[in-house]
Amino acid sequence: MAKTAFNPEGLPVPRGSYSLVNVAQPGRMVFIAGQTASDHEGKVVGVGDAPAQTRFILGKIQRAVEAAGGTMNDVVALSVFTTDVRHHRDINETRREVLGSKFPTSTMVQVVALARPELLLEINAIAVIS
Repeated sequence: MAKTAFNPEGLPVPRGSYSLVNVAQPGRMVFIAGQTASDHEGKVVGVGDAPAQTRFILGKIQRAVEAAGGTMNDVVALSVFTTDVRHHRDINETRREVLGSKFPTSTMVQVVALARPELLLEINAIAVIS
């Protein structure tokens, strides 16, 4: 998929691991439901560890995108829901490790709670696959 990420002049340069704008060429849009750090047995991976949970969740998103015929480079947007925005640095650093330098757009929101108290974040994704 041809994706162009950029940060328009006149807008602040992002400090995190995201781009302000992504333009994707026509393709199949893939919407991936919110993923948490729960494994196949329902056990939470990385209890109390935001980087571990982020890495696990991004791995699940990668498997979902690949099952739809794409790669992580096809992800154009992420929404991150966290129970504590103080984890934002850990989340961003881990995203840099996993995503490299081609960042999707992203929104991070602090929420009161997720489905289980051990979960620190949930991430959903949108990809465009040509």
